[in-house]
Amino acid sequence: MKNIFKNLTIISVLLITFSCDTNPDHVIYDLDPVDVNTETGAILRTISIDNFLLNSSDPSSAFMVTLEEQDAQEGDLMESVDVYVSLRDFTPDNGTTPASEAKVKTIDPSAFSVGPVGLPRASLSVTFGEATSAMGLSSSDYAPGDIYQIEFRLNLTDGRTFGAASSSNVLTGVYFNSPFKYNAPLTCSPKPGDYTVKMWDVYGDGWQTDDGNAGNGIQVTLNGTTVLQVGMCSAYATSTWLSGTECTDNGDGFGPVTGTITIPDGTETMSWNFPGDQYGEIKFEIYAPDGSLLFSSGDYGDTGAGLIPVVNCL
Repeated sequence: MKNIFKNLTIISVLLITFSCDTNPDHVIYDLDPVDVNTETGAILRTISIDNFLLNSSDPSSAFMVTLEEQDAQEGDLMESVDVYVSLRDFTPDNGTTPASEAKVKTIDPSAFSVGPVGLPRASLSVTFGEATSAMGLSSSDYAPGDIYQIEFRLNLTDGRTFGAASSSNVLTGVYFNSPFKYNAPLTCSPKPGDYTVKMWDVYGDGWQTDDGNAGNGIQVTLNGTTVLQVGMCSAYATSTWLSGTECTDNGDGFGPVTGTITIPDGTETMSWNFPGDQYGEIKFEIYAPDGSLLFSSGDYGDTGAGLIPVVNCL
């Protein structure tokens, strides 16, 4: 579980899966043939990725993307678009689920309308429930931190199909921006209630996190916007995120001291971040509302700055 958010952070940056295959049998670099030996191709250009996260607690949560179809006849060759999904398992704590590609649905050209440059354009979506059902997965087969790969395959009226396997590094570049396949990381909705944070400092002078004299506390972000914080008072300066009298202190600077983060009902997403440890003197533990241990930072100085893998799904 300690690697869940490390993997999630890395892969979330790489929202689009790229192919570096330059096989001349694959889609050409221009949609119009330059000579008699060149085949005309077709693309699904990415206009925008409108939501790339899937909430494993909500079957209706959806990956959403706006695509523009382009072929040699300005969209008249489009027969349909097939949507496929596969799982990449990055959470071995619940076992490893083999990749199992499955077709989710077929999208008719009628779903597209003429866009601002005269080409067919549509906002397409795949829900977590649709994708999971298509692959025949149960709740024990996936976990937050896994990746659902969503692929759109373009079928033409002449019988040809273009997708990730026929793409090239030119088509995935800035101009064409047509990778056909996308990564949708899994998150989950947290259980509401009071989460307890126990904190220690081995030197007995409170916390110095991202500042040598105090610094920020552990930050909890709800629904991508609301930020809550908890931390241990420093003996050297007022914490940069609290008034000084509001941070948690037991009087001796060593700990343990206890802080509380309250997660309200209806929270869709929750992420925890540790700002750092200037002198390698800090350790902490995080407990769920039912008292179960969700995360331990280990010995003093063992945990560096970054996301904390706190997962407590509804």
